[in-house]
Amino acid sequence: MREQKICSLTDLKTSSVPGVEINGLLKVLVDKGASDLHITVPSPPVLRIEGELIPQEGFPPFTPRDIQSIFEQITTDEQKAAFHRELELDFAYSIPGLARFRVNVLQQRGTMSLAFRRIPFKVPSIDELGLPAVCKDLIVKPRGLVLVTGAAGSGKSTTLAAMINYLNETKKRNVITIEDPIEFLFRNNKCIIRQRDLGYDTKSFYTALVHALRHDPDVIIIGEMRDLPTISTAITAAETGHLVLGTMHTVDSAQSIDRIIDIFPAAQQSQVRLQLSQVIEAVLSQVLLSRIDGGRIAAFEIMLATSGIRRLVREGKVFEIPANLESGSLEGKRILDQALAELVKTNIVAKEEAMMKSSNPAKLNELLR
Repeated sequence: MREQKICSLTDLKTSSVPGVEINGLLKVLVDKGASDLHITVPSPPVLRIEGELIPQEGFPPFTPRDIQSIFEQITTDEQKAAFHRELELDFAYSIPGLARFRVNVLQQRGTMSLAFRRIPFKVPSIDELGLPAVCKDLIVKPRGLVLVTGAAGSGKSTTLAAMINYLNETKKRNVITIEDPIEFLFRNNKCIIRQRDLGYDTKSFYTALVHALRHDPDVIIIGEMRDLPTISTAITAAETGHLVLGTMHTVDSAQSIDRIIDIFPAAQQSQVRLQLSQVIEAVLSQVLLSRIDGGRIAAFEIMLATSGIRRLVREGKVFEIPANLESGSLEGKRILDQALAELVKTNIVAKEEAMMKSSNPAKLNELLR
């Protein structure tokens, strides 16, 4: 993967904001424990800390020239050309010894806007993140399809990275990831891990997935399952004996299953329901919440593919999945509201915060009573 790597925190200075340098701002992000830095006209730098956007005092508003200067300094000629062609750009940016960042550039009202997302050098473990124990079981399965879903910024990539890290420490597998862009970097331990960057190492998720199948993989990680060719090939890969993990921007298990089926033409949906019922292993749907004592925590809806779940998928009764999950706690299944209620009852998360993340506040209220 090609990315900008800067060796000094004082090398890059914007041209017209006194005392402001992009690396210095990114160091502030890390020092303050922020997850994101937003740079846009006509605002000062804005950090997202524990989910809240906080403008940084002492900095004047950015001008278009300031942002153009930052963009010029952190991008390669190829990246500049891609942005001017598409008016959108995703790439990774590194400051050795500090952190890596996922950068998104877009155009708004005729000017550029930049968003930096912090990616620690150290890959977190499943235990450190407090992820469900079932994550360890799912990543070592020999075959099948596992979906990690949630809204943008809910921590899907971090969850996948922790699962890959566990696999790398415990099993011998050939792993291929397809990412946009590459976030966490992995060193081969017990696994051989090849990471492909969309736009640099490959031109599309679909093309990369097709060729990955010819590279003797055991596990394939798809950064985002967002189109028909990618989803169709992912299902085929799971059918042919591979473990496939992918992310989707869906809020719960039922919506995830519906999204996959609905993307196919109506004439194919009956066959897809049958295929999906045979290969699906689990759907983990997550949200991030602010903790009462500071920091953030993830809550998960867990759908494990029991015989009952497979039957509902096969028969097109996806609307019955939530009730099945709610009554399946002994099997490790649960709806998101059950997880939220548990966090509220144990005084980890405020009720108001849980209500904002719930897609069914009435159900959450019922569980809390």
